[in-house]
Amino acid sequence: MPPGDETQQAERGALGPPEVLRASVSPGSRLLEVRGVSKRFGSLRALDKVSFGLRRGEVVGLIGPNGAGKTTLFECLAGVLPADTGDALWNGRPVAPAKRKDFLFYLPDQIAPWADQPAGRVLDLFARLFDAGPSRLARLINALGLSRFLRESVGSLSKGERKRVLLALALAAPRPILLFDEPFDGLDLRQAGEAESVLRGAAREGRTLFLSIHQLADAGRVCDRLVLLSAGRVTGEGTLDELRAKTGLADGGVEDVFLALT
Repeated sequence: MPPGDETQQAERGALGPPEVLRASVSPGSRLLEVRGVSKRFGSLRALDKVSFGLRRGEVVGLIGPNGAGKTTLFECLAGVLPADTGDALWNGRPVAPAKRKDFLFYLPDQIAPWADQPAGRVLDLFARLFDAGPSRLARLINALGLSRFLRESVGSLSKGERKRVLLALALAAPRPILLFDEPFDGLDLRQAGEAESVLRGAAREGRTLFLSIHQLADAGRVCDRLVLLSAGRVTGEGTLDELRAKTGLADGGVEDVFLALT
């Protein structure tokens, strides 16, 4: 990176393209609005008119039973998989799937990019591709405890080690909305806590995190709001208190609300 570029990037928030990040968003309004997304695989209706919204600087959990359509939804939003119907609106304007990469980054679960290359080289390459800057990458490496296996090939890493490398890759991407499929899968209690702290820091910077989580305890602890998905349909959206009010479970936990609404 040429001298001075990193400073300029920090001054604009170190989050990505200024034309994207400077978009006027009133407090509490929806930064990304998903409307009526549907997807079929033959006779199987994987997604059925899915609608919800994401606000700037919040952590939203997508929870639902296995087969609910969580990964399919992420793939449709990211443009990896074409939806049959529906729109994604950025600041109120529909955005074609091919253009969503300008403001959205999707991290799938259980991938091993450049598996034969050392983790450190992969991280450095990715940071350079996204012009993330060496200091930002160094902070991510330190915060996620990656230093001791940077020379190991990505394919040889344990599930938890690889997951932390993937989290660093996604967080290095200068996009205001990040989609994570199972970000805590494979992490032990301490590692999950460290990852949660890093993700929370990204949200404080103004980034929006949309997390598919199967561990309901993690979802209740980490997320500001929840989107409940069951059989391809949204059955609830809101804070835990709002979802409790919908179910009438005044003291119910995430598990209770989940069972009541899915």
